[in-house]
Amino acid sequence: MVTKRFEPKILAFLCNWCSYAGADLAGVSRLQYPFNIRVIRVMCSGSVSPHHILHAFQKGADGVLIGGCHIGDCHYLKGNYMTMKRVAFLKELLNFTGYEPERLRLEWISAAEGRKFARTVRDFTEQIRALGPAISFDAVPLALNFG
Repeated sequence: MVTKRFEPKILAFLCNWCSYAGADLAGVSRLQYPFNIRVIRVMCSGSVSPHHILHAFQKGADGVLIGGCHIGDCHYLKGNYMTMKRVAFLKELLNFTGYEPERLRLEWISAAEGRKFARTVRDFTEQIRALGPAISFDAVPLALNFG
């Protein structure tokens, strides 16, 4: 009997100016990283709302990666500060609802850091693989469920 290895589904929201360009550099440099990631390019990491992240988990993502410009380098000045606060809040919310907060990761990756992007994807994929599949969002008991 052959046991199939769990392959996590990871959704990445990448800032157009830095992290997405870093991913592009990793690609043109032919750096190897797992195929588990699906990328959504956003203009700024600050434009990723908590709703987007929770919706990704609801639709079956095992992990969510947010990539943004380094602190102080945001093209929209304070987008990455907002992202940092949102991710901290969401990690607490995920923990409260029974999800491992480690399923949500925030990384600052510049356009010149293709190697860092590839390494981050490899590390995050292995981290999520070790956690196993995410529980169904429908199975999470919500404190606000009155029904």
